[in-house]
Amino acid sequence: MTQVVQVSEAQTRLSALLAEVEAGDEVIIASGDKPVARLVAIHDGGPREMGFVGYRVPDSFFEPLPEDELAAWEQ
Repeated sequence: MTQVVQVSEAQTRLSALLAEVEAGDEVIIASGDKPVARLVAIHDGGPREMGFVGYRVPDSFFEPLPEDELAAWEQ
């Protein structure tokens, strides 16, 4: 459910509004008749995949570098 509250009400009821957002509601904060912000829950969807390219980083990418390569980076 979406509810619209004025800025002054949001200031005094912020904790309660956040509890409602955590429960799945959406809150629009308005200044006069103009909506200026929206409170929504942040959903942690876990690790994100690289969706902009068709490439997967190989597991070997995370292996330690050989000593000669490490030395080249430290110069």
